[in-house]
Amino acid sequence: MEEEESASKLYYSMGEVTTLLNLAPSLLRFWEKEFDVLTPKKNKKGNRLYTKADIETIRLIYFLTKEKGFTLQGAKEKIKSERVPAEKNMIILESLNKVRQFLVEIREEL
Repeated sequence: MEEEESASKLYYSMGEVTTLLNLAPSLLRFWEKEFDVLTPKKNKKGNRLYTKADIETIRLIYFLTKEKGFTLQGAKEKIKSERVPAEKNMIILESLNKVRQFLVEIREEL
């Protein structure tokens, strides 16, 4: 997605979200059932429509369950009790990973 297009979009389809976050649609549907905080809107056809806030919630769930190794119950509790610190940790880790990738690219060029 282009940055201009994504900046003006209010809703994203399930296909766009799964492509953007590299997730299986079945995993996303499963998380919707498990996590109360993840409730995308549905259009008349029943297609899920995700907001940017929903996408950030999905990223947080992914971070907690896949990268930090939390159980589903542990991730639910973390989101309810400490959402802001968990989001900050996720953002910091993503930034550090980008810096690391950049440094690796520089090293390979030398």
